[in-house]
Amino acid sequence: MIKLRQFWGNLQSSFWFMPSLMVAVSMTLAVVLIEVESAGLNQWLIQWPRLFGVGAEGARQMLSTLAGSMMTVMGITFSMTLLALVLASGQYTSRILRNFMRNSVTQATLGVFASIFAYCLIVLRTIRGSGVGDEFVPSLAVFFAFVMSLGGVGVLIYFIHHIALSIQASSIIASVAQETNAAIDRLLPIKPDEELDEDEMRHPILKSLDERVWYPVPAARSGYVLGVNNKRLICLASDHRTIVRMEQGIGSFIVQDTALVSLALTYPPEQKLIDALNAAYSIGRHRTVDQDPAFGIRQIVDMAIKALSPGVNDTSTAVMCVDYLTSIMARLASRQFPPLYRFEEDTLRMVAIVPSFEGLLADAFDQIRSCAEENLAILVRMLGAIETIGSLTTCPNRLRALDQQLQWIEELTARCFESSHDRAQLEMRQSKVRESLDGQSALRALVGKD
Repeated sequence: MIKLRQFWGNLQSSFWFMPSLMVAVSMTLAVVLIEVESAGLNQWLIQWPRLFGVGAEGARQMLSTLAGSMMTVMGITFSMTLLALVLASGQYTSRILRNFMRNSVTQATLGVFASIFAYCLIVLRTIRGSGVGDEFVPSLAVFFAFVMSLGGVGVLIYFIHHIALSIQASSIIASVAQETNAAIDRLLPIKPDEELDEDEMRHPILKSLDERVWYPVPAARSGYVLGVNNKRLICLASDHRTIVRMEQGIGSFIVQDTALVSLALTYPPEQKLIDALNAAYSIGRHRTVDQDPAFGIRQIVDMAIKALSPGVNDTSTAVMCVDYLTSIMARLASRQFPPLYRFEEDTLRMVAIVPSFEGLLADAFDQIRSCAEENLAILVRMLGAIETIGSLTTCPNRLRALDQQLQWIEELTARCFESSHDRAQLEMRQSKVRESLDGQSALRALVGKD
């Protein structure tokens, strides 16, 4: 299922799949309308000569004009799309290009013009003039070509509006955040703070893990880990009475012939088992958000860093990035992350590499903080982010991670800000955030007593 999902995602992010389907549908429609009219419908259409009374020569000219126009417009549309891709890549980051390619409006626009072109060609070749046997003009199909061309004009107008909106920073950041939040909702369940188990379950066998003999299983290919079939890994470990230790987690880059997983065995694994373990991993050329919400965070962080660079110096875009990172981390504040140790009944079967709230929080804010050493607006926004995220959890480990982020901002304030006014403003905001985090910790202690 993971590889099928990856294959479907690759199709969705291509410029050829949806247009090809639309072309196939338009060609089928043309054939159906021609066959319907050749079956005797033309006697009924004669009653509306202003709509369906076009002659053979007129039909040829109109369809030829429409087909040529659609190809011209499709070329212009494709040029506009490439221009938007170049602008977005240069202004923000190349990692958002896949989001543009996945955009259904762009794919559908290209498909509309290509399908009208193919439709006109199919209908055009069936027209027979009076000089070649009996005259045949598929009036209904020609009329539909005219209607489709008018629809194409509306699609072009909407596409121009859409492309102008899609290259705006707010639209790009919001799109990435929406995709990331959807992945979080799909992968991580919501749990109340009192049910969050931050400490891994301990088992007597865990103490002997370092004493075991581990055989590495080499990766069959190089690339990014896009997904892992955990159930399959546990099943293989159970069948061979061993423990699987993941060496590469989702989002990591694996080099061919380096360790993908390790097995606790007393003998080297067979090739059949090695192939089965490799088959449980989905590896591709680039990361995706589908099973890797950290990549969505990475994209927004890249945009923020680019905005804070001296060559761009776009604080407003960086502020928007911090705002959407806040919404993502706020959603993660109440989520249960996958366990590190996976058991089958009471037997340890897998030691996994899993994301954590603390790690994702560091991914979201560490680099932005380093690039915003003297940027008051960004640091104030980050303090607000810490306060907002902290208000949504009473989990000690997560509050501790937020407190650590606050400490690093305090150190940055003392080191980088010479202006007493700016320093005083930051210190005042920091004290309020600390009071909020302390209040959440006190609430946790009060709930624990109850």
